[in-house]
Amino acid sequence: MIIRQKQAIEATDRFVHWGNGTSHRMLVEEDGMGFTLCHTIVHAGTTTRLQYQDHLEACYCIAGSGWVEEVNGAHHPIEIGTLYALDQHDDHILTAAADADLVLVSVFNPPLTGQETHSPDAEGPSGY
Repeated sequence: MIIRQKQAIEATDRFVHWGNGTSHRMLVEEDGMGFTLCHTIVHAGTTTRLQYQDHLEACYCIAGSGWVEEVNGAHHPIEIGTLYALDQHDDHILTAAADADLVLVSVFNPPLTGQETHSPDAEGPSGY
């Protein structure tokens, strides 16, 4: 059995500043679960273009709000209780509303090593 506290993660290399937010990597590849589970914070008022060529990701909003935009222009609001899943390695733009951080529970398959980060200022989508 694995038991971890979010606050304890902050003193380890599993607490990652990924570009426009932070990620508490609660489960990673070395844990042997077959997926990664993260507590992800997207800083208020930030926009990041993302795409994961090697991972599928699902995100569930637990606080804040924002939106995810597909490259074809489709715009989807995110609020508490909303799930979005990138089941086609989707190129997307994630924005947190200006008034508060967007907080997500993120699941990656296959699992992350835990040290991955983004380059939000890169040309094109950032991913790993």
